[in-house]
Amino acid sequence: MFRRKPENVKNSIIRLPEFSYMKSDDIYLDSSCQSPRPQPVIDSMSEYYKKFNACGGRVKYKWGQKVDSEVEATRELVIDYLGLSQQDYVCSFTLNTTYGINTILSQLPRDKYAQVITSDAEHNSVFLPTIVLAKRLGVNRKLLNRNDYGGLNYDKNDLNRAVIVLNSTSNIDGRLLVNLKQIIKDAHDMGGIVIVDAAQTVAHFHDILKGCGADAICFSAHKMYAASLGVVVIKKDLLKTLIIGLIGGGMVIAVTEQNYTLHPDDLASWLEPGLQAYAEILSLKSAIEWLKTVRPNGQAPPEYLEMLSKKLFDGLSEIPGLEIFNTAPSSVISVYSRKIDAHRLATFLSASGIMVRSGYFCCHYYLLEKLKMPPLLRFSIGLHNTEDDIYQTIEVMKKITKG
Repeated sequence: MFRRKPENVKNSIIRLPEFSYMKSDDIYLDSSCQSPRPQPVIDSMSEYYKKFNACGGRVKYKWGQKVDSEVEATRELVIDYLGLSQQDYVCSFTLNTTYGINTILSQLPRDKYAQVITSDAEHNSVFLPTIVLAKRLGVNRKLLNRNDYGGLNYDKNDLNRAVIVLNSTSNIDGRLLVNLKQIIKDAHDMGGIVIVDAAQTVAHFHDILKGCGADAICFSAHKMYAASLGVVVIKKDLLKTLIIGLIGGGMVIAVTEQNYTLHPDDLASWLEPGLQAYAEILSLKSAIEWLKTVRPNGQAPPEYLEMLSKKLFDGLSEIPGLEIFNTAPSSVISVYSRKIDAHRLATFLSASGIMVRSGYFCCHYYLLEKLKMPPLLRFSIGLHNTEDDIYQTIEVMKKITKG
C-alpha cells in the first residue's frame, strides 16, 4: 500500500552481519514476542543436529556425553549471566515463561503461604496462574499498583507470608520493576517468596536481575535471540519444598511398584520430566555468549537500543492524532490513533514490510478492564534493527495517519 522510497531514508547504521540473512526491505519490530536469531545461534542448532544428535542424561556414548557437557555448561552460564550463585540456584528448562511459572505455582505446598500478591499490570502468564494459585491454596489474592516508573507501590506488611509474582519489565511499554531488590528483601523479611517473570528483561536489561536474590526467575529464550525454550532459575531451598507432581523419565534414580525416588544430586531434573529440547538449550548458550560480546554500532546493546528507542519515541510523538501510551522512550513503545483502529494500522504497516503487534498483548485486565483502552499498536526493537528501520517506520506512520 505504502511502498518505501529508499532515497528518502537516512543511511547511517547497517544491520549487524549476524542478521545478514534478513531481507533488506523487511522491518521486524516485534521482538517482544520473539527476537530474530543471529547466525551463531542458528549455527549452534545445526551443529547439534549434524554432529552429535543424541539424548542427554541417558547414554554413555560420546555423542550423549557431548550433549550432557553442553547442557551443563548452559545451566552454569545462565546462572552466571544473572549474577547468582551456583551453590544456591539451579537452572531447569521447560517450554516457555508461562509454563515455567505454572510449573512452580502448581507444585507449591498448601498451608505455607497466607496470600498471593501480584500487580495490576501483569501479562496473562502471571495474572492467570496467580488466580488459580489463590483458589488452590484457599487464600486471598491481592493486586497492587505499578507506578509510572514501573515500581510496585506497597507497604511491607502487604507482603506477609505472600507468594509474590511480578514481571520485571512490562511488555506494553518497557517499564522496569525498579524496586525489585527491595521487594525481595521485604518479602523475605515477612516470610514470603518472590517469583519474577523476566521474559522481557533478560535480553537487554538483565542488570536489574543480577544478584537480586529472587526465589525464582522465569524467562523465554526465544525473546533473547535463542530458539523457543523456557528457562526456570530457582533457589534450591524453594525447589526442595515443592510437591513434585509433574513427573517422568530423567528425574528418578529408583522406582518400586508403588513409589519412586527423585534424583538427589540433580535438582534441576526435578522440573524436567521427559526428553529435553537439546538443540534449543544449546542455542541459548550461543545466544548468551553472543549477547556478552556483540557491539552494534560500537555500543553496548542497552545503549544502542536506547538510541533507537529515543528516535522512535520522538518521531511517533510528533505525529498528529497519535497517542503514546509510554511516558518515556523504551525499546517497547505502544501507541493508538484517535482515527484508525490499531489492527488496521498494523495491516497497513505490513503492506509496507513493517511488522508490528496490535491488540492487548495478553494484558487484558490492565489495558481493557482497568484502563478501558482501545487496542494498541506496539513497536518492539531488537539488536537486528537499524536507524533506517526507525526512520522508515516513522515516515510510513505519518503517511498512514495523515490519510
